[in-house]
This record gives sequence, C-alpha cells and structure tokens, in this order.
Amino acid sequence: MAEEQGVAAVERALGILDALTEPKLTLAELSKRTGLYKSTVLRLTKSLEKFGYVVRAEDGCFRLGSKVLILGGTFQRHLRTADIVPPVLNSIVAELQEGAAFYIAQGEHRICLHRVDSGRAVRDSVHEGDRLPLTVGAAAHVLRAFTGARGQHYEVIRRCFYAASSGERDEETAAVACPVFAHGDVLYGALSVSGPRYRIEALGTEGILPTLFKRAGELSSALGWDQRSTKSFGAHPWQ
Repeated sequence: MAEEQGVAAVERALGILDALTEPKLTLAELSKRTGLYKSTVLRLTKSLEKFGYVVRAEDGCFRLGSKVLILGGTFQRHLRTADIVPPVLNSIVAELQEGAAFYIAQGEHRICLHRVDSGRAVRDSVHEGDRLPLTVGAAAHVLRAFTGARGQHYEVIRRCFYAASSGERDEETAAVACPVFAHGDVLYGALSVSGPRYRIEALGTEGILPTLFKRAGELSSALGWDQRSTKSFGAHPWQ
C-alpha cells in the first residue's frame, strides 16, 4: 500500500510539471489543470521547489525551475539518433516490407543518416551516408517544405504533412515521406518509405501513411517533441 501511495504521489508531481506549459500559473489554474486539490498542489510543489523543478514567485504564481532546463541539456548531450532511429525503421520495414530511411538536410543535399533495407530481393539502393539532391524525392520535398520553401507545392505538403514521389530521383523507384520534429516543433528530419515504383504505387500512399505517421510520432516524442506544444504548422496528423 505504501508503495502504491508513493507511485501515486510521483505521478501527481509529474502531472504538475506537465501542466506548467505557460510562463506562470496561479494555484487555482494549476489545480484545475491537474484535477488536484489546492492543498495537494501546494504540498507537492513544495517538494518540487526544493529540488529546483518548480519556482513560486512573490505573487504566488508557479513556473518551471532551472532544474528542468538542466535535464533538457543533459538529454540533448546524451541523445544519439543511432539508439532511437533504427528501431523505428525496423518497425516500418516489418510492417510494410519496404525500405525505410531517415534523412536530414545539409546545404543543398539531404543526407541518409539511417537506413534499413527491405528483406526482399528487389529493392531500391540507398545507403547510410548517401548525399542525395534536395530538389527531388519525397524526403527532399518534406525537408524543403518544413524549412520555409515557398510555393503551392510546399504549402500542400505543410498542410498534409507528407510528400510522395514516383520516378523523380530514379525512374524505377518511388517514396513517401513525412516530417519528424524535435522539441518546440523544430524540424529534425524526414522519415521515408521507399522501394520499387510498381510496389510502392500498388501499396498506395493511403496504405503507407498510417504506419509512417505512427512511427514519426513515436520518433518525434523520443526526440523531445511535445504534442501539447504550440504547433507552428497546424495540428499534427499523429496526435
């Protein structure tokens, strides 16, 4: 019983931290957001304040403390995409039986940072470290769209959260890609599914997007993206 009560207290304290999404909140606002009694909020915030996670100003309002920033910096320093991206790509390949890759923009190129091939005998040829044009291909269109490229084509991509290409980089291959975000809705890269043109077209964009959006959401969360944050490009499709 004591252990269960301890877990409940931790969960309530974490709920308070989750609720502090504004520069400052009153006790009443914090109580309403968490569904906790004011007395419970006061008791828990005292402990959070002691360890630097919460600060209570002279006017009685609460805000996040510096310890949260320290943890965020530690997270960024320890973050290695090699630990979190390949498992996501493996899941995509297992579900769709086509190759999956993660791209980042670098100058006028897109770099294949991580790649997992399909186990099928016929497949497209993309390797980790490949430098590909930032002008053709689904992943390239996504990277350009979410870094401010202008034009109706990119407006559509920003609205739909994906791009599809067929025969652009190579006339025999096709791909579908969507953005991956990090903290603050900052674009981190593009998640792509690609393969022989006839198979991708047969599978169809509508057959690929549910898996792609689901895994992009998981990867974005692992990179520090908060689905409650201000959305620079509108509502994310994986919310």
